[in-house]
Amino acid sequence: MKSFKYFIFSVLALCVISTQAAEKWQQDAEEAVASGVAWLSSVQKESGAWSDQRFPALTALSLWATTASKKGDPETVDSAVNFITSHVQPDGGIYKNIPGQKGGGLSNYNTAICMMALYATGRKDLEAIIQQARTFVASGQHTGDDLYKGGFGYDRDTNRAYTDLMNTHFSMEALRRTQSVEDSRPAAQKKADIKWDEALAFVEQLQNPKDAGKDQEGGFFYHPTDPKAGTVTNATGKVFLRSYGSMTYAGLLSMVYAQVPPNDPRVISALDWAGKHWTLEENPGMGMQGLYFFYNVISRAMAASGREILPGKNGDIQWRQELTKKIISLQNKDGSWVNNNGRFWENDPVLATSYAVLALEFAAGITK
Repeated sequence: MKSFKYFIFSVLALCVISTQAAEKWQQDAEEAVASGVAWLSSVQKESGAWSDQRFPALTALSLWATTASKKGDPETVDSAVNFITSHVQPDGGIYKNIPGQKGGGLSNYNTAICMMALYATGRKDLEAIIQQARTFVASGQHTGDDLYKGGFGYDRDTNRAYTDLMNTHFSMEALRRTQSVEDSRPAAQKKADIKWDEALAFVEQLQNPKDAGKDQEGGFFYHPTDPKAGTVTNATGKVFLRSYGSMTYAGLLSMVYAQVPPNDPRVISALDWAGKHWTLEENPGMGMQGLYFFYNVISRAMAASGREILPGKNGDIQWRQELTKKIISLQNKDGSWVNNNGRFWENDPVLATSYAVLALEFAAGITK
């Protein structure tokens, strides 16, 4: 009897210790988030913008991180909202025209991120702007009968057949996250939506099949023909684009928002690739390029999938705890983050910090 009581006591004690440990890493995340948000507030421009004012998405990412933290100063938030809404165009998009810029003003990318940030504020007075932004993003879905059908590109008005997984996953996420604003849309207006089956079909073709080899199967790449992470050749001589980390999680997130069942082979295959290639030391397949976006999309994708554990090659991965600890370890003393590798603009501390803060917020359950 005494041994049984001792066993029960030991189990309860372990449960208490486990709970305390979980609370500790979440507390650490909250402190790091608060420090990151304070740094962002300190570098906000008088205009309400952050970083390059030609691209309102950079301000939107900082606004989203600040709002999600629930620690943002109201004046900081209002100033950022005013800057973003000043970029609303007659077509409903939220961007700035930049003559000569490849991809124009990156109108789709900017609009999708801006509408998610505005939605995160919870302000009812912004619903009409978000509704029109939804219409703009939805109208950018590529309808051509080609490799790009169903996807989204940087700018719908460039008159070229082009879509990629970066733009597509942000568009799909934005439309799902903000779909509740359709309930208040005036009856005379057409509700905005996309052809989800075609969007999913585009995403599917960016997932490597079994024929690509065990090291590539289930992973995703960026674009139907652009080998950003290089190529591989299988035993029969067929060339495949190499899978890499950030796009694999972007593909997973896209499938979640396309409402693919969690036990679907496409989802399981993506998770299998992610588990086999789990590391936080780099963006697998891309090295240090896009490292903070990689952290960010891991957090968004895994949180959206509802999975607490990622099966890995060496056992179960507690992704929330591991990701949180890694991101905190890279935080600078002033509260910011930066990537020394400038690819994808991550040598801009505003962008890296926004990615890092949002990743912590999703991982620690501060936001959903």
